[in-house]
Amino acid sequence: MGDSAAYGTGDVTKADRPLGWTYRLAEAIEAPLTYLNLARPGAKSTELVEFQLPLAAQFKPDVAVVVVGGNDMLRNNFCPHRLKTNMVEILSRLHELGAQVITLQLHDPSKILKLPKPLESALMKRVDSVNRVYEELSESFPLISLKAREIDGVNERKNWHVDMLHPGPQGHQLLAKAAIQELSRRGIAVKDIAVSEIPELSKWEKTQWMLTKGTPWFFKRAFDLLPVALFLILREMLISLVHRFGTYRVTLGSYGTDREEEFKSIESR
Repeated sequence: MGDSAAYGTGDVTKADRPLGWTYRLAEAIEAPLTYLNLARPGAKSTELVEFQLPLAAQFKPDVAVVVVGGNDMLRNNFCPHRLKTNMVEILSRLHELGAQVITLQLHDPSKILKLPKPLESALMKRVDSVNRVYEELSESFPLISLKAREIDGVNERKNWHVDMLHPGPQGHQLLAKAAIQELSRRGIAVKDIAVSEIPELSKWEKTQWMLTKGTPWFFKRAFDLLPVALFLILREMLISLVHRFGTYRVTLGSYGTDREEEFKSIESR
């Protein structure tokens, strides 16, 4: 269940069929199973509650992967409390069904993307807000909470898709390997996987991808992402100005107090 990170974006076959780390995780489980991927690129937590969760519940899963939050935070009306409320509903239902739930915290995009400092600062605050929600949830539910930032190699560009927004084939393998290790620790029979080296795309292949998929995707999402980016930059600049102004007022106040005491000293003499 979830968004593009659960759907498998960045790890597709030549037939344009998404695999992703959840598929690779399912392959590693040494037991007969049914694999169901309900994730959709662009999905927010409300969609999981309203559409994906009811479908998942019908199958009474033994293992459930829930990856969401990245699209929630890329909205002007992002509310960590709403994200947590939706996640509590999702996790409560899955817990009732007896599912072992795996979640994935967000990585540090500043290690991958070169962003303007105001945007980077604002974006990281939101990323940290999403991860705090997952940390709080792990205190209330028996989750396997994968922390992307702690996975070896997660910041190496070779492990990322050409768009630098999603894991590439190697990145998905790294995520699957981390999840497999956690399931193994909990007594579930799984076979380990080796992370295979994937040849890097040539400049022509990258250009071709940008022309055929990257540019259309950008224009499709620009109406969502650009206003949010501008909003975050302006918000960060305003916060910085308010902070500086407050510091300036405190400095002036301190200076005025010192001068007043000095004048009193002169008068007494």
